[in-house]
Amino acid sequence: MRPLLERIRGGATLVGDGAMGTMLFERGLQPGECPERWNLERPEVLEEIARLYLEAGADIVSTNTFGGSVLKLQQYDLDSHTEEINAAAIGAVRKVIGDRAYLSASCGPSGQMLAPLGDVSPEEMSESFVRQITAFAREGVDLICIETMTDITEATLAIKAAKATAPNTPVAATMTFDDTPNGFYTIMGVSIEQAAEGLAKAGADIIGSNCGNGIENMIKIAGELKKYTTLPIIMQSNAGLPEMQDGSVVYAETPEFMAEKCRELLDIGVNIIGGCCGTTPAHVAAIRGVVDERGA
Repeated sequence: MRPLLERIRGGATLVGDGAMGTMLFERGLQPGECPERWNLERPEVLEEIARLYLEAGADIVSTNTFGGSVLKLQQYDLDSHTEEINAAAIGAVRKVIGDRAYLSASCGPSGQMLAPLGDVSPEEMSESFVRQITAFAREGVDLICIETMTDITEATLAIKAAKATAPNTPVAATMTFDDTPNGFYTIMGVSIEQAAEGLAKAGADIIGSNCGNGIENMIKIAGELKKYTTLPIIMQSNAGLPEMQDGSVVYAETPEFMAEKCRELLDIGVNIIGGCCGTTPAHVAAIRGVVDERGA
């Protein structure tokens, strides 16, 4: 395959995959359980999920490493297995997709607060990301996706760790915004403009947003992002906001609804369209159909 950034710069619109957590919960992951433990104990499930997204038409398939940083794994006493956990996740996806799709290594927030709000120093947080991303680099990935960030300082540390550790691998960075009376902001008070400028300054090759919003809000966020950046944009919306029905969490946005709304993301010029919480292979297949119809 042509390098991912080369494809995008050539005018291609790429389709990302959908939720990982949603798929794992459907297969027995329990609330409070460490999803990344399954990389070691149930790799066949990760292979199944990768296969389903590949067959749905995803150009980009993600790893189960969202919580694979040292600081995050410490919460489950798994930090000594950081390298093994991340390598196993990459191996499971690569086994399935080969060179038929791009492998995206997911890197989520540490779950810790930087000093002075918290107890973690910038050096500790940076080293946590470096250890995870070193495993990415050693195994070989096509994209590093630093996602669901709310603190621009933490996002910057993760991006810089990626650029220092895997300098030849493209980095996508996404933040999660809340819809407030004064516009879209992360819970740490970062505006869309601040995010666009900060992520670019840190060295991200692709920027955007994921999680926290259904696709209608994501269309608004994408439109705002486009005002403040010339970088490629990635958008990965939830299938709506989670609701409780009969004791279960459900997401109301259907594959057909999301696919139809994706036309507006294409009109804005979004370069990678995927899904986050609640989205499934059916959502990805529907998005694939719209992107193909446009000839993007």
